[in-house]
Amino acid sequence: MRDDERFEVMRALDQLPQVAGASFATTWFRLAGIRRPTRQEYRERAARHFEAACLALETFPDEERYAAIKGYFRGRLRREVDGIIRGENQEIEKRYDRYVDYG
Repeated sequence: MRDDERFEVMRALDQLPQVAGASFATTWFRLAGIRRPTRQEYRERAARHFEAACLALETFPDEERYAAIKGYFRGRLRREVDGIIRGENQEIEKRYDRYVDYG
């Protein structure tokens, strides 16, 4: 599969960790009244929300012509989640710092 065939999905997956993962995690902690989650708790919650948002990617049909993009989704999703959990996603780390510093 060529990059131009998956460009839009690549851009969406670049943004989803912080847009869905961090935003939803922050909202979840606020509503739960948890003012100072550990960094790892925040990462795990952000990863969980990111994974949930990515379920929309599974709406592509199980047909041969979509197999490559679905394979790309799954591989990229796994890499993003692993990076979030390990603290390698700098946007997630910034969002955590902002939440615990400013609430």
